[in-house]
Amino acid sequence: MMKEEMTSSTNKILIPFALLSLLLSTAFVIGPAEQLRKMFDPVRVYATAVYLACVVLALVCAILIHSKILTLLAMICEICALIWYSLSYIPFARRLVSDMMVRLFDTEI
Repeated sequence: MMKEEMTSSTNKILIPFALLSLLLSTAFVIGPAEQLRKMFDPVRVYATAVYLACVVLALVCAILIHSKILTLLAMICEICALIWYSLSYIPFARRLVSDMMVRLFDTEI
């Protein structure tokens, strides 16, 4: 039982770091200064802020609060923010995804 709890808590801590490394891996290719400039470009600044906030929130939930549900929710938000951030590099991708979500989930009563 103790080994299972230790593995679960280790995974909760490693996943946010792994997702953060996805973002930082491009800094290796284009350089850290260029990566920071692109991250805080007006088009991407909100997605970057949400992503970084979710990374911190996931770590706080996993390490300090020890809540599996909150950690999972923070990681889901983190992945969604990373996807939205990545879509900003593809022309018209955000608009396409936004229109698709409106069409799929729009309800008229």
